[in-house]
Amino acid sequence: MNNDPFPDNRLCRLLNVRYPIIQAGMVWVSGWKLALAVAQSGGLGVIGAGSMSADILREHITKFRQASDLPFAVNLPLLYSHIADQIKVIIGHQVPIVITSAGNPATWTKTLQAEGIIVLHVVSATKFALKARDVGADAVIAEGFEAGGHNGRDETTTFCLIPAVREAVGWDYPVVAAGGIATGAGILAAQALGADGVQIGSRFAVTEESSAHEAFKQAVCEAKEGDTQLSLKPLVPVRMLKNDFWKQVSTLEAAGASAEALKDLLGKGRSRKGIFEGDLSAGELEIGQVSALIDRILPASEVMAQLLREYEEAKERLKM
Repeated sequence: MNNDPFPDNRLCRLLNVRYPIIQAGMVWVSGWKLALAVAQSGGLGVIGAGSMSADILREHITKFRQASDLPFAVNLPLLYSHIADQIKVIIGHQVPIVITSAGNPATWTKTLQAEGIIVLHVVSATKFALKARDVGADAVIAEGFEAGGHNGRDETTTFCLIPAVREAVGWDYPVVAAGGIATGAGILAAQALGADGVQIGSRFAVTEESSAHEAFKQAVCEAKEGDTQLSLKPLVPVRMLKNDFWKQVSTLEAAGASAEALKDLLGKGRSRKGIFEGDLSAGELEIGQVSALIDRILPASEVMAQLLREYEEAKERLKM
């Protein structure tokens, strides 16, 4: 394998990592152990703050820092009420990179950048990419609707979204592709579409270092094509595995239920119940369509090695 498969990659320079591969900051999945394993393998490890209080986030940052001085990021969904407390922790602990999502990038980008923090923002449409660029985000992560968890309402696929975003923001601005990427060939395809690098979620959710419940990981490994669906669009669209909870959601949606009725069904802690506690019936099992390609629980280091090997193999096949 080429010692440097991504020579002179500007995303690598921006993030100070060896490979332009970002591990997504998934709720109940992306703790410090997973972030550390990815960072040690040359990618950008990410601590997912979406399921963490400020105190828990502080604990994960501290444990990462005790184990390594490598760069890492915190994924920060902007829709939670305790966001200001999380921001204080991030600034106080000099987190080098923050990935914001699910909210207005204008709210915190300049505040974070004033502290020397690099800010990437997750978008699901070209108009949001332009907004993030215009408020000064250092890069955008353009996520197609194949992705697991919270998603865009327009259901734009990654293959359509990435070239559209690239054309809109221009070639001098860093773009990361996300959604439906779990192989080295997928990384190469994203580059061909105009991405500088990729963010990968589902494949890292099913690793030994992931904090997800083993029952959830096994359910993902057993998933086939068509076993996930984007649901709860009247609230916040989320892609999940089809289970008993999904059937309840689907029944309500088919009956034209209001957002309030869906909110009552969702309740609180539904994703924790499914992903972290392993309740495969009543839990919200957030995962991407690419789960159909995942059949083994591996160490994150092995996933990274596999991605790089597949990437080189895909490049060789294109030479034939």
